[in-house]
Amino acid sequence: MASFNLTPSDSSTFTLTGIPGLEAAHIWISIPFTMFYIIGLLGNFTLLFVVSKEQTLHKPMYLLLCLLAVTEIGTSTSIMPKALCIFWFQLKGITVGGCLTQMFFLHAGTVMHSAVLVTMAFDRYVAICNPLRYTTILTNARIAKLGLVGLIRAVLCILPLPLLLSRQPFCANRIIPHAYCDHMAVAKLSCGDITVNRMYGLVIAFVVNGSDLTLIALSYSLIIRAVLRISSKKAHQKALNTCTAHICVMLMSYPSFFFSTLTHRFGQGIAPHIHIILANLYFLLPTMFNPIIYGVKNKQLREKVGKYTCRMYSPGGH
Repeated sequence: MASFNLTPSDSSTFTLTGIPGLEAAHIWISIPFTMFYIIGLLGNFTLLFVVSKEQTLHKPMYLLLCLLAVTEIGTSTSIMPKALCIFWFQLKGITVGGCLTQMFFLHAGTVMHSAVLVTMAFDRYVAICNPLRYTTILTNARIAKLGLVGLIRAVLCILPLPLLLSRQPFCANRIIPHAYCDHMAVAKLSCGDITVNRMYGLVIAFVVNGSDLTLIALSYSLIIRAVLRISSKKAHQKALNTCTAHICVMLMSYPSFFFSTLTHRFGQGIAPHIHIILANLYFLLPTMFNPIIYGVKNKQLREKVGKYTCRMYSPGGH
């Protein structure tokens, strides 16, 4: 049987191992990964389709959901097709250019995802603390501008990562013990000094996400203060209910991001296969669950999705 494994001496390529130590179980591991990926794509594309078709959903909150969906489709798609090629066909080779491109889209998508979550927190703050001015403060045009600012920030922050690595000399060992080209996994293969790469990656991870988390915490502290001033218990519940979905999405995103970032640098005691499985799930689970969370929590969106689903499956439906 022909081997697709590339030899480490091939100077134009890297070799991704998939999940080290679990190569024999790659096919079995690929089954849940494929399911999560397909469900995530279906959920996010359904959300994009329904919002684009329904004029009543052309509002800031739903545009933010679309931004989140596009970001999650992008980040999961930047890693999963290649990972599945490794799991199914042992196609482990990836060119240096392909590796650096994957790294850029992957990490830029993560920074963009964080920017969308900050904008969503601001949206909830205005909706609860300043409802009468909501439509004038948060217009569709303003959401589009905030999305563009988030995209520019992601590109400017992440572009130096592949550029710095492209200048590094790489050793004879070009095997990346990972299923995708994570920045630190690739940097560790260099024969040169990677102090700048290591520090820049850590600073970006903590400054960008740290500042985003600070802004989110500020939004929620103002929301809680406003809610506590309301005397009606029913109004309390209604106000907090509007934030539940956003809080769930954040709880899935940020802890796993910091875990993945820290274990790559300081987690020598953690088994590589555990770290890599969790790193893959970090991109797959939010992509799968976020459309479900928002679909369950948002009555208007749920009804519109139901309407299109019924049309699709009804006899003669278009």
